[in-house]
Amino acid sequence: MQTQSKLVEKYLNTMQSDQIMIIGPVIIGAGPSGLAVAACLKQRGIPSLIIEKESCIASLWKHKTYNRLHLHLPKKFCELPYIPFPPEYPIYPTKQQFINYLDAYAKHFSIEPLLGQEVQQAKFDTNTRCWCVRTNEYQFVSPWLIVASGENAEPVIPVIDGISKFTGRILHASTYKNGVAFKGSKVLVVGCGNSGMEISLDLCNNGAQASIVVRDKLHILPKQVIGKSTFALSMSLLKWFPVTVVDRFLLFCSRLVIGDTNRIGIGRPEIGPLQLKNSVGKTPVLDVGACAKIKSGEIKVVRGVRKFTDKGAEFLDGTVEEFESVILATGYKSNVKSWLRDPNFFSQNDANSEKSLPKSWKGKNRVYSVGFTRQGLLGAAMDAHKVADDIKRDWNSEAWNLHVESKPIFTSQSINHY
Repeated sequence: MQTQSKLVEKYLNTMQSDQIMIIGPVIIGAGPSGLAVAACLKQRGIPSLIIEKESCIASLWKHKTYNRLHLHLPKKFCELPYIPFPPEYPIYPTKQQFINYLDAYAKHFSIEPLLGQEVQQAKFDTNTRCWCVRTNEYQFVSPWLIVASGENAEPVIPVIDGISKFTGRILHASTYKNGVAFKGSKVLVVGCGNSGMEISLDLCNNGAQASIVVRDKLHILPKQVIGKSTFALSMSLLKWFPVTVVDRFLLFCSRLVIGDTNRIGIGRPEIGPLQLKNSVGKTPVLDVGACAKIKSGEIKVVRGVRKFTDKGAEFLDGTVEEFESVILATGYKSNVKSWLRDPNFFSQNDANSEKSLPKSWKGKNRVYSVGFTRQGLLGAAMDAHKVADDIKRDWNSEAWNLHVESKPIFTSQSINHY
């Protein structure tokens, strides 16, 4: 393997005028995953540069989430490395509290992403053995590339027959804030995951007539069991029992707390919630009150949409109903495959497929990923430590302490003066 000094010398001899050499990893994405790995690298004495296409950190949380959102898991499972949540925060912090935590986290570690930089291509150069990352303004070159843009980079807009004919209002959940503007109107929510259920509840609480499309079977679990988080209880039990046993226990508790969901038109999958999560990545819904509204008839469960009409929708069971608005709670997808030129790390299949995820947190040629394990913020924190440890070993073995006259760029401030 060539030494770092030889690599840099080889690179500088061929460097183009619009390229900026980064002596440290380039991180794509300034969400929780990007912040976490930048902090872990900094704790190990390694500089990095975060590139973010939006105008702020944590843009998904700040601009594309509804107002009533709380963390669905207890705060101890959502902390980023080294910094706990403030002790005065509740067990399930609000959206704004989490945003405040992320802002304080970035400030504590002096993390200053370069904003407004949308990645167009990231490609490994076999000659210089560096990653070339081209954005709308610059081209960055670094020995390491860390993909931290997340599984939720772009909203999924489903193709449903006749949807273009619908004359009412259509919006994705990413633009929904609260149900105030929908008071007194009939709203169809397409998608029955955590967001779809919570938006339906919010609509109902604000006086809208909400219907939710439940096309497939799904697991709904109580948010808490015997005063303890269902997730925390699951993690504790998995230390002692196999997944199948824990699944049976969760389903027993769910039946006691929520009741038989088949009676409200929501069937359960044949395999348990944890098994389903592990096998295909489908997260169970944690009930925050929607089930009670469904039981009372305040939220209506409807079958899958066959097609839209100009005033409403026709469902798979043949019924037709009129609606004034449609909210697509149909989730998000990664956009990595559109710019990362490495088909062996992220599959080039559909972004919603489990096969589109990286095979692990590390690929060939010093490419890494953080936050793609379908384990939420806890998984992102674990990935961040693994990636930083691996790069630290690489950093030490290659003797990266260099004095390069070309003035390598480390922060957004220095790049703006470049």
